[in-house]
Amino acid sequence: MTSAPSTPRIRASELVGETWFNTGDKDLSLKDLRGKIVILDFWAFCCVNCLHVLDELRPLEAKYADVLVTIGVHSPKFDYEAETSAVAAAIERYDIAHPVINDPELITWQAYTARAWPTLVVVDPEGYVVAHLTGEGHVSGLYSLIDQLVEEHEAKGTLHRGEGPYVAPEPVARDLKFPSKAIALGARGTQAGSFLIADTGHHRLVEVAEDLETVLQTIGGNGTGTPVSQEAAQANPELISVRGHADGNREIALFNEPQGLALLPEDIAAQVGYDVLIADAVNHRLRAVNLATGEVSTVAGNGVQRLIDSERVQAETASDEAETVDLAPFTTEAVQTSLSTPWDVQYSEAESKAIIAMAGTHQLFSYDPVSKQLAIYAGTGLEGLLDGPADEAWLAQSSGLSIDAEGTLWVADSETSAVRYVIPSTKSGSGKPEVGTVVGTGLFDFGFRDGKPQDARLQHPLGVTNLPDGSVLIADTYNHAIRRWAPQTLNPDGTTKPAEVTTVARDLQEPSDILVETDAEGTAVSIVVVETNAHQLVRISVPEKFLHVDEGAMQVQRPPTKLVAGDIPINISFTAPKGQKLDDRWGDPTQLTISSTPENLLLEGEGRETGLTRQLRLNPEITEGVLHVTARAAACDGEHGQPIPDSAACHLYQQDWGIPVTIHADTSDGAHDKLDLDLRGIH
Repeated sequence: MTSAPSTPRIRASELVGETWFNTGDKDLSLKDLRGKIVILDFWAFCCVNCLHVLDELRPLEAKYADVLVTIGVHSPKFDYEAETSAVAAAIERYDIAHPVINDPELITWQAYTARAWPTLVVVDPEGYVVAHLTGEGHVSGLYSLIDQLVEEHEAKGTLHRGEGPYVAPEPVARDLKFPSKAIALGARGTQAGSFLIADTGHHRLVEVAEDLETVLQTIGGNGTGTPVSQEAAQANPELISVRGHADGNREIALFNEPQGLALLPEDIAAQVGYDVLIADAVNHRLRAVNLATGEVSTVAGNGVQRLIDSERVQAETASDEAETVDLAPFTTEAVQTSLSTPWDVQYSEAESKAIIAMAGTHQLFSYDPVSKQLAIYAGTGLEGLLDGPADEAWLAQSSGLSIDAEGTLWVADSETSAVRYVIPSTKSGSGKPEVGTVVGTGLFDFGFRDGKPQDARLQHPLGVTNLPDGSVLIADTYNHAIRRWAPQTLNPDGTTKPAEVTTVARDLQEPSDILVETDAEGTAVSIVVVETNAHQLVRISVPEKFLHVDEGAMQVQRPPTKLVAGDIPINISFTAPKGQKLDDRWGDPTQLTISSTPENLLLEGEGRETGLTRQLRLNPEITEGVLHVTARAAACDGEHGQPIPDSAACHLYQQDWGIPVTIHADTSDGAHDKLDLDLRGIH
């Protein structure tokens, strides 16, 4: 079950990139890091799994501050992510307190054979690679690994304790800091026409007046229980608020990067005692606030990040049926159930439930505020673009939600750069929600192109909203634009006007959410945009004519892996962390699922089977494509040679790879005759 043979010691490659951050304008080399244990974190700021790892690493970095140095290697997936200013903003937004190098050409990525986001590589104090970990959930095992390295290298005299190379940037005072979402409060706010904003970078909520600037109230404290004066906040911006989780009044309550907001219908709010639901992303919780009192409560989530259920995975291993999920309510109470980075929330009157974009597991959840029942609403948890019944569909880091006049849910599916929709169960005809797509083709396709929806391209959209005419506005975040999808309609002369995608506005700074303002007749007159990287909300007019832009369609550019046509073995390396063992109580606890694009790239070897090795046969008539590989391994706390205790905590390790490949006749031009991947490789 540990499928990779031992390998000779590998010297770590030099760190090459464009710009260093958090080093006091100094470029670092591996020589500068000799004597320290180094974790290289290959990440991209679009990737929610990468953001999970950033938070997993924080306590590890704090515990081993005198021996451990983390280096973030920013390896962009999208075109915009390669820009230096974008990386600098992401470092500030996510409070990254370690050095980061921007690697826009993926030079260091290639040197360390990274093939997926996130990837962690551990380098020992002598400069040798000792672990290669793909995906999230590995940090618990890093504690024992670092303890082993500290003991070994302290005995050898090669460990150097002391401060690392991190240099903290100067804090910047802002009224708002990376706001992400907003809602109009109508007559239910402190003043008529006010807005409630998720002030994400300040870990709080802010109510502003109709002018979008005048602050009416803030909800979310700084850990002291008393508000900070404006003068003190200007002098020291770090006093404004703190990350945390606490329920209570507006001065006591604490959030951790709150995102989406949903205003409940007044009759529902009267029953449950609160007005607004909040997707409290990094707390992995759904929160609620009473606007009149400022009282904050937790209604769902236990604060533990939700991972894929290992028992479900083992049940699937023995089945050849299509992967589906159970849409029935969970049997555990909502506040005892794990969530994973809820990013947005909307109340669906058609379903009589709130729908939550569970970005961390690539799913939608539902929550009934009255019955307090929580359930999966759509998505198997597999990342990708697959339409169909809600229990079979694939989503990809859904980040923005909106509901139209017909009750259809619209979804900004950020990692597929797609706009999806979900027909509610009350209208689908099947008794369960149905998922479809109007723009977008897959995980690796993006761009800036208007025109026919099947040809149009977006770049990591984070927000959607609906216009009264049935069209959809899209916060096309990494294109810095507001786009519009319009359905097929009839012209006044009876001819058909085809569906199309156009551009409404450009040159915004990472727009993440949109609100539409209408006049008394219901006509859209203006748009309020949450302009995240400009730290503000702006109001723009709805234009009479829309732009048509074509800056091309693109694909994620990662260096392809050269493989020889014919029979190719694939081998996934996995070693359980110290103190854990593979959970073989019900048979082989490992699983490998493989498919390809195009489908005929694989002549043999596709499908889902137990084990972490497989023999593939690659079609010699195909020159290039993508191998889609999902590896899973279940391990539980326990000692080798001993039975696993009934009370043992169990862990599921999973990673999805989309590996671009080129197919060659033989190995003469550097093509490989095997494919080795690390799920958790220890060297």
